[in-house]
Amino acid sequence: MSATERFRPSVTVAAVVAREGRYLLVEEETAEGLMLNNPAGHVELGEGPIEAVVREALEETARHFVPEAFLGVYLARFLRPARSEDVTYVRLAFTGSVGEQIAGRALDDGIRRTLWLTESELAACADRHRSPLVLQCVRDHAAGRRLPLQAVFAHGSLQAPLTKG
Repeated sequence: MSATERFRPSVTVAAVVAREGRYLLVEEETAEGLMLNNPAGHVELGEGPIEAVVREALEETARHFVPEAFLGVYLARFLRPARSEDVTYVRLAFTGSVGEQIAGRALDDGIRRTLWLTESELAACADRHRSPLVLQCVRDHAAGRRLPLQAVFAHGSLQAPLTKG
């Protein structure tokens, strides 16, 4: 990056869902092969992080996600040779609950399936994680980390940008 370029990390969200000691994950096709991830994705223009995590969880799992707490902010940098990419992700992780899978609803492109793994099962296949943040978010959830949803604020200007003179 040159001195005149501005650093622009990718802002993503993730849903960490536990049920009966197992965590909801997605198996997805990536440039690096078939990987495991929390239901996650990018925040889109005009939406706040909570809206984004609800949308991403629905798209990737065909389940309605109800955020209950904020887990935290996570950062990681990746060199992806398959795409000649050097990218830093800022992940906002939320925990909550999901309903049953919606019959007939397709999973997002690239998502092969959803699965439920224990923390130890997930740790045992770390080489298949989309990023080290997958396991870190699960470990923080298992350790009881919870912050109020109010810790994440999205100003109304996301939908109606302010004009600065």
